Amino acid sequence: MSISAEAQCAMCRAVLESEEDQSTAQGINDGIVYLMAIPYVLVAGIGYIVYWKFFKTKTEA
Repeated sequence: MSISAEAQCAMCRAVLESEEDQSTAQGINDGIVYLMAIPYVLVAGIGYIVYWKFFKTKTEA
């Protein structure tokens, strides 16, 4: 079971474009960038930990 969410993006965009003060639109854009960056930071952190553990055990042996 799935729900189509295509209309929500168009509605949000129409509301944000019709607003005189663009602070809400800027807040939405900042939130999107924040949510987009989190997975990359997590993957990079896990990759660094794995590399560090591998490198540490390799030099001690």
